[in-house]
Amino acid sequence: MKKVIVIGAGILGASTAYQLAKSGAEVLIIDRKDQGQATDAAAGIICPWLSQRRNQAWYRLAKAGARFYPGLIAELQSEGETDTGYANVGALSIHHDVEKISRMHERAQTRQADAPEIGGITVLNEEETQSRFPLLAGGYHSVQISGASRIDGRALRDALLRSAQRNGAVLMYGDAALLFDNNRVTGAVAGGKSFTADTVIVCAGAWANPLLLPLGIRFKVHFQKAQIMHVQVADQQDTGAWPVIIPPTDQYLLSFEDRKIVIGATHENDIEGYDTRVTAGGMQEILDKGLELAPGLADSTFQEVRVGFRPFTPGFLPVIGAFPGWEGLITANGLGASGLTMGPFIGSQLAKLALGLELDIELHDYDVQKAVE
Repeated sequence: MKKVIVIGAGILGASTAYQLAKSGAEVLIIDRKDQGQATDAAAGIICPWLSQRRNQAWYRLAKAGARFYPGLIAELQSEGETDTGYANVGALSIHHDVEKISRMHERAQTRQADAPEIGGITVLNEEETQSRFPLLAGGYHSVQISGASRIDGRALRDALLRSAQRNGAVLMYGDAALLFDNNRVTGAVAGGKSFTADTVIVCAGAWANPLLLPLGIRFKVHFQKAQIMHVQVADQQDTGAWPVIIPPTDQYLLSFEDRKIVIGATHENDIEGYDTRVTAGGMQEILDKGLELAPGLADSTFQEVRVGFRPFTPGFLPVIGAFPGWEGLITANGLGASGLTMGPFIGSQLAKLALGLELDIELHDYDVQKAVE
């Protein structure tokens, strides 16, 4: 039986541990529960097909991530995990400019050929768009994507961790350090105890570099702070079925049950360290953009702001695989703002890599060496 240690229990680590445990591996998950974990703060949009990013390696991961979700959710439901925050509610990509709407529609149709999971693609006029999400400002037309979904990162992570433990994984909280002998990682120490493993998988996101430095590995991961606001709207029914709203800016609106709306998010690059504070400027930015997009939110009740750090590696492309010159040590990182879209699928690939199974991706596209100094 393979012994594997997974360090980091965000969406990536939780998914990796779940897949490993389900495959019969002996799994130990170690997590430090740092404030600002990206998964803990995030609410995700599973709709990569309208992206204008030209990096095909990125798009292949995002597309595979979206395709992976229905099967994963069905598996979790079969194990009794019904609270995942996942729902196939569709998405509205909105714009005032009908010519840009037309181009979005064409792009979606082109990509549907190799991504049938995109579902139905429909152009909606202003009245139809507002009827789907009544709080929106007037003047927006949209492309409706029926295959799009939304996800609550915290709920899905917790469901994956519970299922991993049901399948035999052990979860402990503590500050992990890597154990190594010459050029082989042999395990980890946490909570004053040492644990051996055939493979250690580092899923530490924005905190990966300090963990790897004792090995002489300088890992080039930087992070971006995100503040995300949760509100509860008044006098509205069945918000849990409302579609995701994707505007032409870097904001978004997600609806959940119990009249909850998530308004996201800031993109803060110039911050000092792991600054987990909710700031007045961040709240103002969210509200200014959010209320311009959906004036109907003005009467909503503020609930909370969550803060997370999105990890990025060079070229804004994830890295996946083994560290050059080291045995028994693999990683994935740099998922950025697409962590919830890609994380569960990449976790399945890390599990296969640790178990010596054939992967569904070409690792050379996501070479870890690109993120090592």
